[in-house]
Amino acid sequence: MRRAGLAALLTLLGATLAARAPSAQLSLRPSFGGAVLEGRIVAGPGDELTGVWSEGGHARLLKCSPRCAVVPAVPVPGTLLVGTGTPYRVVVSGAFRTGQRVKLALRFRDMQILNVDAVVIRP
Repeated sequence: MRRAGLAALLTLLGATLAARAPSAQLSLRPSFGGAVLEGRIVAGPGDELTGVWSEGGHARLLKCSPRCAVVPAVPVPGTLLVGTGTPYRVVVSGAFRTGQRVKLALRFRDMQILNVDAVVIRP
């Protein structure tokens, strides 16, 4: 009986670690007509980023290799780097000032929502 209880506890612990809560360290770099999200997003392995919102509305998720195209979701293989020099980009529309704090809501595949503040950095 003890062995079955221990196995169940280890299974539950493994599932908890696999489904870790997402986190992010992000900034915004102004560009034409908006800003590009830069930084790192961490989520469970095999998760997806399905949407990003700011007070300006819904951001565009892009896959840029070799040309940029809008995609419905961005795979997050544990850690995802986003920015101007990465294959995946997130573009937020609006007018931004250097030093401004922008509240963002990131939605993941399993409907988890992560609220983050991103500071606008120099272009």
